[in-house]
This record gives sequence, C-alpha cells and structure tokens, in this order.
Amino acid sequence: MKTVEEIYQEMAAAFAEETGAEVSAGGDLAVRLYAVAAEIYSLYVQGEWVVRQCFPQTAEGEYLDRHAQLRGLTRKEAERAEGVIRFSAGTAAASELTIPEGTVCMTAGQVRFETTQAGVLEAGETDVDVSARAVEAGQAGNVAAGAIVTMAVPPVGISLCLNPQGFSGGTDREGDEELRARVLDSFRRLPNGANAAYYQQEAMSFPQVAAVQVLPRSRGVGTVDVVVATKDGVPEEELLEEMEEYFQQRREIAVDVGVLAPETVEVDVTAKVRCAQGHTASEVIQRVKDRINGWFDGSLLAQPVLLAQLNSLVFGTEGVANCTLTAPAADVDIQQDQLPVLGDLTVEEWTTA
Repeated sequence: MKTVEEIYQEMAAAFAEETGAEVSAGGDLAVRLYAVAAEIYSLYVQGEWVVRQCFPQTAEGEYLDRHAQLRGLTRKEAERAEGVIRFSAGTAAASELTIPEGTVCMTAGQVRFETTQAGVLEAGETDVDVSARAVEAGQAGNVAAGAIVTMAVPPVGISLCLNPQGFSGGTDREGDEELRARVLDSFRRLPNGANAAYYQQEAMSFPQVAAVQVLPRSRGVGTVDVVVATKDGVPEEELLEEMEEYFQQRREIAVDVGVLAPETVEVDVTAKVRCAQGHTASEVIQRVKDRINGWFDGSLLAQPVLLAQLNSLVFGTEGVANCTLTAPAADVDIQQDQLPVLGDLTVEEWTTA
C-alpha cells in the first residue's frame, strides 16, 4: 500500500508535469495536496479492510460470523463454570439455617461464584453442599478444589465456605481463529448429508461439544457412531440423548446412528519442578497443577498424550526454572473412541540432592 508521502510526491510530480511549476514545500498548494493525499490514503486503507472481510481466511469479528452463517455455523458463546460450594457453621447448628439462592462467594483472586438454589443447613449438622456457578462466563471460573475461600455477605449463622471439588465447564467465547478453523474446514471437508464431515459439523454445532470423532461401520454396515466430548470431558446423558434425537431426525435412510460418550483412559502425571528465583514453591506447584488440570479437557478426544507436550506445558508455567516428568513413563496412545483424563497428579519441588 502506498504511504501518504508517496501519494503526495506523485501528485506533486503530476502537477509539475502538467503546469511546469514546482509545488513549494511550505505553500498553500502543498498543504492542499497533502490533505488530498491523506484522504486518498484513507481510501486505500478502507479498500484493503474491505478485501480482508470478503474472505473467511482474513475476515474478523461480525464479518467472520457472517461467513460462518453461510456455512451453517455459529460462534460458540462463553459458558459459566459450575460446581458445589460447601457452607459451614463451624459447629453443629442449633437450628435450621438457610443459605439464600444467589449467595456470592469468592476466591482470593476475586473470582465470584453464586449459588443457583437455596440451601438448608439442618439442625445438628455442621455443613451443607449447595450447587453454584461462576458469576461471569469464561475459563476463569474453572478453579481448583479449595480455591473459594470467602463470602461477600455471609448468611446468618454461616462462618465458612469452600469448594470440595473444582469448578469446571467454564469456556471463553469462541475466538476468531477457532471459528475461522471451523469455517475453513467446512470447505475442505464438504458435508453431503451422509459422510463423516456432515456428522462432525452437525455435532460441533452444539455449544457444549468440544471435540467429535465419527466412526463409520463401527457396529457393522449401515451404522455410524458419533463420539463426542465436552469441555469438561465426558458428556452428560441429557446431552447424548438430545444429540441422538437430533441425528435420528436428520440421518440418511437405513442408517443406524448412535451418539456415544468416549471411553476414558486415566493418565497419572508426576512432575518435579525447580522454582525460579523470586517464586515460592507452593505458588509454582499450584500453578503447575492448575495448568495440567486445565489441559486435560474434552479437546483431547482421540489425541495421544505426548511427553513432549506435558514437558512443554510444565516448563512454560510461570516460575518454573526446570522440570522433570517421571509419569507417564512414555507417550500414551489413544484410540478414536477414547479420551485421556487426568488420574493421580503429583507435583513436587525438585531439590538438589
């Protein structure tokens, strides 16, 4: 693209050629020509922007959404993490205590969660578990067990709160690059209502679905199994039933379509980390645990667990100066209908003997 200066110089040269007079650098005509050059440059910029939005390879934002719509695709919206918060009175309650729906609890980093139903701590009990979800959608709500430590406004008689298990299911809004990959893939593998690409594209249209594997003839001629995984990993039975009904209405004639959860393969991970200067062992170990926990999600469906990936994941964590993995001992091969899930996770400080 031409710069403003190049456009101005071309205009000044053209003026001199047509009139035989040079444009004075400080004169009124030079100012006018420079202003026109700036406007022409803005048209160049606008034209280049329009060209970028015309093609899915370079379109952005709402214009990429429109390309996706032409392919029957929509951008996946952010989802809120869900889990359980345990409320405690410290000692056995003398009378029934109520935890109102919408009670807000927080992590030390101010990530907020709210109860999705009212809870009741019965007389004589010390604690009660109440379903909750992140106040804001996104991966920030996927916190580890014990991360929730305080209440914004404690209910009467309640003194403590914590999450006995981690919160999961929080996903960020699908970015341009992720959506672009799906749009371009829809051109490379054109669905025809009967091939694997069709089933994969239709399954990925469900916002909960993170990965899909299509297994033709897995149960014999005329059968198709659609194996799906969510961001959390194994999908709930309600989602499988919903997708089963969806495909039964759209399948080709005489084809038996099944929607299945993947078989899980537990992978134990043991790592030792050496902390960089200025970082404490407890902080670094927790960061590594959070990162490994977050890596094992539904997107790993049918993907092998490679030692190189795990080493890179741990070494790339803030505060890690060096690391070593003792488990798994080798790469873990995964079949098409399998999902690797995290088993026992051990992260220790690597000290010099």
